[in-house]
Amino acid sequence: MKILIVLTSHDELGNTGLKTGFWLEELAAPYYEFKAAGADIVLASPRGGQPPLDPKSNSEAFRTEATRRFEADADAMAALASTVPLAKVTHEGFDAVFYPGGHGPLWDLAEDPNSVKLIESTLQAGKPVALVCHAPGVLRHAKRADGQPLVEGQKVTGFTNSEEAAVELTDVVPFLVEDELKRLGGRFQRAGDWQSFVVQDGLLITGQNPASSAEAAVRVMTELARAR
Repeated sequence: MKILIVLTSHDELGNTGLKTGFWLEELAAPYYEFKAAGADIVLASPRGGQPPLDPKSNSEAFRTEATRRFEADADAMAALASTVPLAKVTHEGFDAVFYPGGHGPLWDLAEDPNSVKLIESTLQAGKPVALVCHAPGVLRHAKRADGQPLVEGQKVTGFTNSEEAAVELTDVVPFLVEDELKRLGGRFQRAGDWQSFVVQDGLLITGQNPASSAEAAVRVMTELARAR
């Protein structure tokens, strides 16, 4: 079993002068869920190499058992330092694709044609795609075979407008995940702010926020076990 995890390469938080990137918990928690299931994991990003970590996600307030374990894991840190360029990977050879969030994906992965192609081809091949927190925004340009938006009519979730307001970035991000998924015809669902909440519609799995990361990974593994 082989899982591809796709991370952002974008590190500028709009015009704030602050840094962003991927959210550590949203990588670390799924990483160890997949490892526990015996999966081989490959990390990729648009630029390859070391992807930027959102510094806030590594602050004491947001550290978890999984993030501490990841930082102390020499193999995990080595894999993170040498992500594969996204243009060099396809769905072939992987059983599932997982996208952690952080604000970074709203700028690069959401507009990356390689990412769009990866999502579309993975689902068309009958393999699950999971996206957590801000990463469901990466679906904005993905299409079905009939040319309609991939999320149209699909049950989805993602970082909510109220959660974005709570972190005071509503006017900084290029678009709001909740609004965009609704605009595309997605059947947006949500739980309370910061609660773990995962929605699955067929092979598309979406999680609302960082707390949803481990559950989203478990859903991936459950789907792969069901398909065997």
